[in-house]
Amino acid sequence: MTGEILLDVQDLVVKFPVFGGVLMRRVGEVEAVKGISFQLHRGETLGLVGESGCGKTTVGRAIINILRAMSYRVEISGRILYHHASGVVDLAPLTRAQMRPYRPDIQMVFQDPYSSLNPRMTVRQALAELLRAHRMVPKDAVEARCRELLDLVGLAPRALDAHPRQFSGGQRQRVAIARALALEPELLIADEPVSSLDVSVQATVLNLLDELRAKLGLTVLLIAHNMAVVRHVSDRVAVMYLGRIVETAATDELFTNPRHPYTKGLLTAVPRLVPGRASESAGVVGDPPSPVDPPSGCRFHPRCPIAQEPLCSTEDPALAAGSSGPAHLAACHFAWRQPPPAHTPEILQEAT
Repeated sequence: MTGEILLDVQDLVVKFPVFGGVLMRRVGEVEAVKGISFQLHRGETLGLVGESGCGKTTVGRAIINILRAMSYRVEISGRILYHHASGVVDLAPLTRAQMRPYRPDIQMVFQDPYSSLNPRMTVRQALAELLRAHRMVPKDAVEARCRELLDLVGLAPRALDAHPRQFSGGQRQRVAIARALALEPELLIADEPVSSLDVSVQATVLNLLDELRAKLGLTVLLIAHNMAVVRHVSDRVAVMYLGRIVETAATDELFTNPRHPYTKGLLTAVPRLVPGRASESAGVVGDPPSPVDPPSGCRFHPRCPIAQEPLCSTEDPALAAGSSGPAHLAACHFAWRQPPPAHTPEILQEAT
């Protein structure tokens, strides 16, 4: 991927302490994100995909710098370099006050639009309050800007006088997108934006995000657990497992030539009709390990159909490029060499 870098995440680590006992002493920690690195280029959509609990949402919240407000004991290390017009700034250590100048540039659309919108405020009140607080437009232009934002997301002006409870799920998500766009951001983080919606409206919201990206020149980080969702709108895809990125590549490359067993499992779990076969396959077998006590070596090895002992249980593979070129990275000892055939189930052979 060529183009100007907007965001450069370097070795990001996020840890949450675990307390227990009568005195509620610290008894451990959850390493929700373990040393991940990636870049976002201006105008692209990067899909961040993985099972629930793998750390995707934590990455998004770390970028927008709201984790400390949610849990003041959280430990964050690494760098989140935002290429602002005034220069490169590391967002990771910034306080709430220090983050304020950059807050309009990075906005987030949350998974549940009903809980992220104030139920007591009309759409007009919610948008106007935001525009006035950040002084985005003159006072006499607030009403016109509110109408413009609704038109941008395909809602009629009469929606300005409605409360969130009066909308459908898809309409509420459009209001949430309009609110995020009110500050004219450069980066939009969409955290599972369609997972709470009916299948019939998911494509509509995804198409809207893609159209807005092209129309406004947005850069989008799309967080999802559904591989079909990220394929629909993403230029590149990064696959996360238990706090780590295990594979990243251009979307077409990743879907046609997956190299990590976990990626292959996610792809085979996508329902599809194949003559003479069941419409769904097993996908990834078993449940993810506890992040409080992750496995040694490769974190995926207890569930991996091609794991080899003692290599996979003792050595943690690095994210590395192989025969597909430097833009395709995978963290697996067998990503770029064929494992023993006896350990490769039929389901994975089909995926390759």
